[in-house]
Amino acid sequence: MLKYILRRLLYGIGILFGVATLIFVLFNVIPGDPARMVLGQRADSVSVAAVHKDLGLDKPVIIRYLKYFNDLSPIALFNTENKLGFFYLDKNIYKPFKQILPIGKSHEIVLKMPYLRRSYQNQRDISQIIFGALPATFILALVSIVFASLVGIGLGILSAVNYNKWQDKTLLTITSLGMSLPSFFAAILIGWLFAFVLGNYTGLNLTGNLYEIDDFGNGGHLMLKNLILPAFTLGIRPLSVVTQLTRNSLLDVLSQDYIRTAYAKGLSEAQVIWRHALKNALNPVITSISGWFASMMAGVIFVEYIFGWKGLGYVMVSALQNFDLPVVMGTVLLISIVFIFVNLIVDILYSWLDPRIRI
Repeated sequence: MLKYILRRLLYGIGILFGVATLIFVLFNVIPGDPARMVLGQRADSVSVAAVHKDLGLDKPVIIRYLKYFNDLSPIALFNTENKLGFFYLDKNIYKPFKQILPIGKSHEIVLKMPYLRRSYQNQRDISQIIFGALPATFILALVSIVFASLVGIGLGILSAVNYNKWQDKTLLTITSLGMSLPSFFAAILIGWLFAFVLGNYTGLNLTGNLYEIDDFGNGGHLMLKNLILPAFTLGIRPLSVVTQLTRNSLLDVLSQDYIRTAYAKGLSEAQVIWRHALKNALNPVITSISGWFASMMAGVIFVEYIFGWKGLGYVMVSALQNFDLPVVMGTVLLISIVFIFVNLIVDILYSWLDPRIRI
């Protein structure tokens, strides 16, 4: 078991390394100058050169790449003498900081927290920006997956009980459309319909956050209604998948011999479903829900931006518009880590339930 977990963990680290490399290469190939975005397009060449030097953009790409991974890695090479040297690490920034192995007179290998650098636009620490926006994204993803799970399982049961009837056919048609509907298009359509066309009846806003400050500056107020549209939009696709998966799994279970035995004992249809069939039918559904929660962290980007929900997606799109590369890189890395971690947990649960997977 431990060997399997270590193998999956190394696989996840390899994927994370590939994602970080791909993001770095893409943003060093795409035309654009962060210094111009900071200073403005009419800035003089001297000022632009000074910003390039301050941001480390005056170095060759390979040097910037090595420096980037030296910053990200928890185990890094440190220059102890030359503050202008390539591997110099400021102990006030790289915390906690502990020496592991000295190399020669001026270098050592140290243990530190990964450093995501600072924003080009406002010089804020990337970790502060990301972890400040993470709770909003987590709440949105959690509410969406809970909504999709509860409603999807209920609709799946309804569809299975009414197999091949109009209720079943209608739900199959709707959920098929829901699975094929892109999140960004669904966000635009739902926002337009419920916030503009029906806004006077629904009372919902197109944009807004969980906490908002009123015009008189009286502090934050909890605005749960701002969560409705983005959570509903983000939950459409997993809801459709959970509905069809619950339906198919429940139909398969209802065809088993022990279900026929339960009916022969005189149990009602509701008793058979709730006491015997449903708990066995939910195994693949739970697996699907765990995978969708990880996927939501990636699909939330466009939904957050369209609804003005200031989470990771909103931060990432805003950073892309300003060519703020460290913010984009840090956000993508965090989403990748969450995705890899959730899938690692699912793999471990799989291997525990079915030891044959470890082979």
